[in-house]
Amino acid sequence: MFQIGNTIVSEEIIERDFLCNLSACKGACCVDGDAGAPVDTEERTILDAIYPKVKPYLREKGIKAIEEQGTYITNDFDEIETPLIDGGDCAYVTFDEKGTALCGIEEAYNQGVIDFKKPVSCHLYPIRIQKYSQFSAVNYHKWSICDDACSLGEELQVPVYKFTKEALIRKFGKTWYKELEENAAKIQPKIK
Repeated sequence: MFQIGNTIVSEEIIERDFLCNLSACKGACCVDGDAGAPVDTEERTILDAIYPKVKPYLREKGIKAIEEQGTYITNDFDEIETPLIDGGDCAYVTFDEKGTALCGIEEAYNQGVIDFKKPVSCHLYPIRIQKYSQFSAVNYHKWSICDDACSLGEELQVPVYKFTKEALIRKFGKTWYKELEENAAKIQPKIK
């Protein structure tokens, strides 16, 4: 691990490879698991504000879940996350004609309807951020549903930190990412 500003960064985001392979996993991360996607505090007001514009991109089940639970929920651990449909799919998930899960928020963003891509936790995946009182931990999250993404990343030699570059810059800024690249340059020769 190494430190950048007020973050402690796991070397796994440099050492591990990852490249989403939607054709293999069909977007399982949006429908598997037992919790919604983590939502940053400042994203709550964004979700409230964009919901009317995102609503046309959502399934009826998702709309019902959001209108019953809210655009975000607070779980039993006092963490904020996206609501789920009957404890399963994220309420914001949609499906394309091939059955691949997509994000209704991201679809609205891609169409130029809103300027918010999706919750940063989704954008960062497979990186997870754990906030502590004095710092945030930046870690790689291994999940078996992403085995194909790991294999494809390894085949094409795409480290996690490069796959998530846009999201990391969105979360921490360009200066932080530049320092991450400098650390990677020191670490990568050791792992090759």
